[in-house]
Amino acid sequence: MQILVTGGLGYIGSHTVVELLNNGFEVVIVDDLSNSEKFILNNIEEITGKKPAFYPFDLKRKELLSQVFEAHNILGCVNFAAFKAVGESQEKPLEYYENNLFSLINVLQEFKARNISNFIFSSSCTVYGQADKMPIDENAPLKTPESVYAKTKQMSEEILKDFALANRKKISLLRYFNPIGAHPSGKIGELPIGVPNNLVPYVTQTAAGIREKLKIWGNDYPTPDGTPIRDYIYVVDLAKAHVAALKKLISEKSETAIDIYNLGTGKGSSVLEVVRAFETATGVKIPYEICDRRAGDITMAYANADKAEKELGWKSETTLEEALKTTWKWQKYIK
Repeated sequence: MQILVTGGLGYIGSHTVVELLNNGFEVVIVDDLSNSEKFILNNIEEITGKKPAFYPFDLKRKELLSQVFEAHNILGCVNFAAFKAVGESQEKPLEYYENNLFSLINVLQEFKARNISNFIFSSSCTVYGQADKMPIDENAPLKTPESVYAKTKQMSEEILKDFALANRKKISLLRYFNPIGAHPSGKIGELPIGVPNNLVPYVTQTAAGIREKLKIWGNDYPTPDGTPIRDYIYVVDLAKAHVAALKKLISEKSETAIDIYNLGTGKGSSVLEVVRAFETATGVKIPYEICDRRAGDITMAYANADKAEKELGWKSETTLEEALKTTWKWQKYIK
């Protein structure tokens, strides 16, 4: 059973590839290496004892994508390929719309032409915007998103729903909250280019002395300590959810299925709480400074993931401190 994983050398993609291989799937990776590194492929092989097929190109190159489908008997796809920085998306909206939407459409065109189903989409809790109540469940209304990145996720979901209904396909939209951590081996993890946009790699780079101090974007939010609250989910737990969702689609009897799941811990942690948890987990102090709010950030988001537990038999099992320990192990590996 060959599964296409787009963006499979990226952060969440690489961890999901490991879990797919550990569950008996064969994996075909397409990744243009714009936000990932080639050495991750070798590390995946070291962890699993198996080496996925790998094609280094941009999914907007339709002729190369067609060649991959010709060469492999693809049963399904887990789609991670997308630009993902909230702040950058505000500065480069056209690049985000072009990359995130066109690459998705090109893969779906191949699915339609070859009558393939079973499509897992890497979505995000950002599709909810600033939700009215916490925790957020899958029935929460999708508000106008706060960032271009979030808009591309919301648009992609609509494209996928229309595609599934018009072509009788099975899809799963996985709306995950804030992935953190690294593989227990310390051989794959988050690898940001330049200054990190996400909190945890910024924390670890500060701990490692790569950054002088952590920048906290705003302490005037209406939260207990003034900093934004998010649901931080361990990346290996998250990767396992993709495998569970794929197995459910494959076993689904009906021709058409649209599954939507929140993936999170159900608990919100503020920026300052994460900093303190890292210090407790590692014994390393983090210097920080408070800066102005960042465009596109919301106040609070954490998940109700009961549906995933009920239908997929999945739930997050790793504590915040345990996840942060793996991140620190990874940071020391790549320093």
